[in-house]
Amino acid sequence: MGREQPSQSQSQMSYTVEQLVAVNPYNPDILPDLENYVNEQVSSQTYSLEANLCLLRLYQFEPERMSTQIVARILIKALMAMPAPDFSLCLFLIPERVQMDEQFKTLIVLSHYLETAKFRQFWDEAAKNRHILEVVPGFEQAIQRYAVHVLSLTYQKVPRTVIAEATNIEGVSLDKFIELHVANSGWVVTKGQGKGQLVSLPSNEFNHPDLKRSTADSIPLEHITRIFPVLG
Repeated sequence: MGREQPSQSQSQMSYTVEQLVAVNPYNPDILPDLENYVNEQVSSQTYSLEANLCLLRLYQFEPERMSTQIVARILIKALMAMPAPDFSLCLFLIPERVQMDEQFKTLIVLSHYLETAKFRQFWDEAAKNRHILEVVPGFEQAIQRYAVHVLSLTYQKVPRTVIAEATNIEGVSLDKFIELHVANSGWVVTKGQGKGQLVSLPSNEFNHPDLKRSTADSIPLEHITRIFPVLG
């Protein structure tokens, strides 16, 4: 879950950019190619964290060439990759003075809401800043996937109202969303109609205590025997 995969249609460009990054990642001459590649990722709904981090590092050495538009797109794509920690990795390479720009402050707030699963606040803030986010296709759908991921780690049975709040989907659209996951993700509608509906999610070691293994059980015995002499 999280990171988008390169499509066949961009395989040639992807190969070229990845080669440039691998051969000489600190060569400022590749900066325009990397910027173009960010725009290609946006238009084709693909993603390359490595290439984007390389560009942000080059901006550190060439601050006068930094494009805030490109940086914003990189951060939005990083948000879409959650639960991967890409947003923090990218933000670390962006100077604090640049982070004080209003659009970046907004993206940082949105990241905080997602990391803490405050989905209602996230969607409210996102609605106020559509002009920042709508330039990257697929943003809403990517966050909805992340919301489903969080719900699957948290709930064995989840009320329809919680799904609605986490995904920002309501009414008939939510009916179709739930039906899609019933068909493809193992969801089971267990009770009720409308807002009283309850949905059972597949069991995993995070939402079902019986499936959790103790730390001792998860560490091979040979690893434990190696640790004891060190402690002694």
